[in-house]
Amino acid sequence: MHPDWDIRIRKGAMKLFRIFFTGILISFLGTLPLGTLNVAAMQISVTDGVRPAIYFSLGCLLVEIVYVRLSLVAMDWIRKQKAIFRWLEWITLLIIVALAVSSFIAATSKHPRGNVILSNTLPRFWLGVTMSAINPVQIPFWFGWSTILYAKNVLKPRMDNYNSYIGGIGIGTFIGNAIFIFGGQLLVDKLNTNQRILHWVIGIIFSITALIQLWRMMKHKDAVQKL
Repeated sequence: MHPDWDIRIRKGAMKLFRIFFTGILISFLGTLPLGTLNVAAMQISVTDGVRPAIYFSLGCLLVEIVYVRLSLVAMDWIRKQKAIFRWLEWITLLIIVALAVSSFIAATSKHPRGNVILSNTLPRFWLGVTMSAINPVQIPFWFGWSTILYAKNVLKPRMDNYNSYIGGIGIGTFIGNAIFIFGGQLLVDKLNTNQRILHWVIGIIFSITALIQLWRMMKHKDAVQKL
């Protein structure tokens, strides 16, 4: 192999690894703040077990990857869909409120049970797909980061760059969700925490999330304004 080719291959590989690692880092850190999906994954882990929670997270992950792909190749189209995102935000708010109410109902029930929304008969994978699909927050998040990476010349409009970026995002999101999934199990198994108390805590988290969502929508600091 010609020495120049070898150098180019090495540089190309390092470039792709940098993009891959950047995707992991951004996605992982973006998953850590309390939100609808990661808290839902934690509650499913507590009430139904680790495997259903992982299926739920994989469903969320699949939709996130699709949204990232769209944000990379259809930025102009996404900017024009503000009416759709506005409706999705109201639907998301209603779901968060319903999750909070369901958690409080589970907490006050005489017999411990799961959240009636998260513990329904719908397979957890498809529940994750559905909840992630109508959550518009992640779209401007990745829209913004992709724009920054383009401007910094970290990311280029090439298939190999996109694949590395999306692969890193998938791994980062899964690791972040795993912290909530196994963290919930740790609270139950190691600390002997009462599920009723956890339902109260999770209900409060959902309530705070709903209030923040409503405040952002009223103050025009929501996903629509970020596009």
